[in-house]
Amino acid sequence: MDYEQIKSVIEGLLFVSGDEGIEAKELAQVLEIDKETVVDLIEDMKSDFKRSQRGIQIVEVAGSYQLTTLQEHAPYFEKLAYSPSSATLSQAALETLAIIAYKQPIARAELEEIRGVKCEKAIATLINKLLIKEVGRAEGTGRAILYGTTKEFLEYFGLKQLSELPPLSEEFDIEQVKEEADLFFSK
Repeated sequence: MDYEQIKSVIEGLLFVSGDEGIEAKELAQVLEIDKETVVDLIEDMKSDFKRSQRGIQIVEVAGSYQLTTLQEHAPYFEKLAYSPSSATLSQAALETLAIIAYKQPIARAELEEIRGVKCEKAIATLINKLLIKEVGRAEGTGRAILYGTTKEFLEYFGLKQLSELPPLSEEFDIEQVKEEADLFFSK
């Protein structure tokens, strides 16, 4: 492998190592080259990134190298992170949001019972996108957090008020659905 190929592999290794980073010694072992060569190549890569005005950089933190974004780009990342319309929602987040919109105020345990799976990641996503918020606490043991939609939710979906949500379809028999699912999966 020539040095450009090794740099490419180093970049990939830095990427997959994420926030933890990776030490030069470990890179050297993986690449089967000496540590000094790895350090020299990383210094070259730092210069290459800077010269070509890349949006990422290589930094050394506590003896490990990692890829990071440029500090001067932080306002753009913040804008993306806090913009409710910046990215599409996952299927799990959409399902969770629909349940909250129709059943609010609702506790996480109720959401998970309805969906049949854990919802904390979807809830965190929806809170970060300002589509839902904590609206109170349930009575009783544990005083679970209750969630509801926000003004941003209404704006995101072009609604003036919650009453403009489309009506739910007719109730269905959950036992019948379970029987049909059992028949389907038994084939």
